[in-house]
Amino acid sequence: MSTQEDIDAYIAAMPQGMGALNDKMGIEVTELSAERIVATMPVAGNTQPFGLLHGGASVVLAETLGSMGSGLHAMPMGKVPVGVDINATHHRSATTGVVTGTATAIHLGRTSAAYEIVITDERGKRVCTSRITCALIEAPKG
Repeated sequence: MSTQEDIDAYIAAMPQGMGALNDKMGIEVTELSAERIVATMPVAGNTQPFGLLHGGASVVLAETLGSMGSGLHAMPMGKVPVGVDINATHHRSATTGVVTGTATAIHLGRTSAAYEIVITDERGKRVCTSRITCALIEAPKG
């Protein structure tokens, strides 16, 4: 599911689209499947007081990607993902341009899904490594 039409349809099917926070942060999904999700995010507007990409912004990008992949995996089972654990290691700073997050499935099970997310700068240098685990719960009725 990596055509722009497929990505747009998935986002449109979500109760609040990409969500207000993701919209404010400028996150744009470019590839989407249960096994691999890729998105970009601008550094500008997502910095801390010293002009560096805010570590929390990297975590938001990571959680977005892991949750989207978990959702694609969970939906056919009538389930939805809820994040239960996320961690991040920040390796280097980014001050300009765009960062790219790539989430790769580590585990896709009946009750949980886990992803490793690697965030790189425009030179392909690793900025952050994150891991998220989502519990898969029954979808709310209605």
